[in-house]
Amino acid sequence: MSPTSDFSLPEQGTQPVMTSEYHFRCPQPSDGSEVFRLVQRCKPLDENSMYCNLLQCSHFSDTSIAAEVDGELVGFISGYRLPQQANTLFVWQVAVDSSQRGKGLASQMLEQLVRRVGNVTYLHTTITADNKASWNTFKRFALNLGAPLTNKSFFDKHQHFSGEHDSEELVVIGPFTLF
Repeated sequence: MSPTSDFSLPEQGTQPVMTSEYHFRCPQPSDGSEVFRLVQRCKPLDENSMYCNLLQCSHFSDTSIAAEVDGELVGFISGYRLPQQANTLFVWQVAVDSSQRGKGLASQMLEQLVRRVGNVTYLHTTITADNKASWNTFKRFALNLGAPLTNKSFFDKHQHFSGEHDSEELVVIGPFTLF
């Protein structure tokens, strides 16, 4: 949400959007393997199978976003509408290449995505307690929208992950309105 950003977006669709130095677009199935490699480079993100990334880039392309610089994939957010809450976008994963960190790319992708998806008044995600970068990104997003951010325990390390993954907090941002 830098002052150089242009947030005029087409109606829901797959047309690319140019903003500052980034090219934002819906991911395509051909991006699946590159998304897989990007996520591998973005520790501490959980790696999904390449097949999962292919599904994110095909079945969920309208609720996901890819960011490029000079034709290279440098950012990706996967998300989906909650089935029982159509006004809620769940952000599954945010990946930003190390070459682009600290430039506000994650925040720009979030805003571009929420605007493109449309009719969203809540954003949900899950974050582990120690993932400071994600906490900062989503707190900044909420602050920029003037929206409340709440969190509560969601998936427990022992109850849900058999002790093999840190607990995940459900983060709820909203309600909000984008103009």
